[in-house]
Amino acid sequence: MEINNIWNTFLKKVQNNLAPMLYEAWFAETKLISLNDNKATILVPMDIHKKHLKENYITLIETIFNEITGSNFIFEFLTEEDIEKRKNQEIFINNDEEKNSFKSNLNPKYTFENFVVGDSNKFAKMTALAVAEKPGIMYNPLFIYSNSGLGKTHLMHAIGNYIVKNSNKKVLYVTSEQFVNDFIELYRKNKDNNNFEEVEKFKRKYRDVDVLMIDDIQYLEIANKTQQEFFNTFNELHTNNKQIIISSDRSPDDLKQLEERLRTRFTWGLMVDIMPPNYELRLSIIDKKIEGHSLNTDFPKEVKEYIASHCTNDIRKLEGAITRVVAYATMMGCTDITLDLAAEALKDYIGNCNISKNNIEHVQQIVANNYNITVEDLKGRRRVSSIAVPRQIAMYICRTVYNEPLTKIGLHFGGKDHTTVIHSVEKIKKELKNNTNLAKEINRIIKKLK
Repeated sequence: MEINNIWNTFLKKVQNNLAPMLYEAWFAETKLISLNDNKATILVPMDIHKKHLKENYITLIETIFNEITGSNFIFEFLTEEDIEKRKNQEIFINNDEEKNSFKSNLNPKYTFENFVVGDSNKFAKMTALAVAEKPGIMYNPLFIYSNSGLGKTHLMHAIGNYIVKNSNKKVLYVTSEQFVNDFIELYRKNKDNNNFEEVEKFKRKYRDVDVLMIDDIQYLEIANKTQQEFFNTFNELHTNNKQIIISSDRSPDDLKQLEERLRTRFTWGLMVDIMPPNYELRLSIIDKKIEGHSLNTDFPKEVKEYIASHCTNDIRKLEGAITRVVAYATMMGCTDITLDLAAEALKDYIGNCNISKNNIEHVQQIVANNYNITVEDLKGRRRVSSIAVPRQIAMYICRTVYNEPLTKIGLHFGGKDHTTVIHSVEKIKKELKNNTNLAKEINRIIKKLK
């Protein structure tokens, strides 16, 4: 029997058992809205009806309803407001289940909070945070590039984790290798010309998202057919204001094997590069890494400085050096970590690291190599032009590019007075006004430094 007919029959029988005033007050405006799993759900006008029907009329309701249906039912009384709340809750649960089933591939340990900031990566961090706060609006696409081990992947995961935490947006992080593998699998199944479901699955994965992050895009250079699919994916996401974040070990201009139309699109938003950390930042990173280490023994300052001085171009090298020292101390049963112990633990490890304790020493190395002289020549007092001019250029770069203190520059150039540094800097500034060749030479040196 249809539920409206059941309830109409029910109401007639109730009406025969109650005074007209009581029927009009408690039953006339009720309605049976569902019969599921021995549960009858009844719509009532107000909350007071729920309480009064349960407490005063439940026996009458059960008796008459059982007589009509031939079954025993549990009765549930709901108002319109109750039903609306339940609908919203079901929508929330369904959305939450969908969100939980979606794999973002994000690593929760990479956040903005534990990304150590210095001069070399400050701009990249602030840009990444701006994108995380307003995905699809600020800098789309965001293209991050740097040498390996300088924090590109950390920043990408930090952006994704921030967005997931502060919104309901879907974020997908993949490497370009994973993108290529997914496409190749799709291409293999296409041989039977019956892979419409697989095509739709691929498109949903990469296009039905709010934020797509592709790490190490340079590996797409060797996959020509995949470039076309990524081009289509990029266009659809960008057209719909979905955020795209890409990382590479090179700038777009240097990705010569990628299609021109892809390289052009990478420059539509903002490109940021991350430079190798200077000495101070390397020390800060070491402190941060040690914070979460299981070994209770403190790292002496001289050990931190030793590691920071020998591992200059790769943050992973710093972390590896810390792990190696800790492991060596544990195996040797040492309660204290000393400089001698660290040197012994790292003797075969630091050989592949570049040694440069700070910006000034880095400048000295590059300038000396550029003019085919030695760093000791720059620190010395010889005033022949072949040495004096490179020395002045090195001081100028230390001061104007890295903003190093005058006294610190003088100290690293053989203990010279700060007035000597000022004189050198001003002389180069004056020379640059009329000497275009010198300007080009200094610009080349600065590019080498970066």
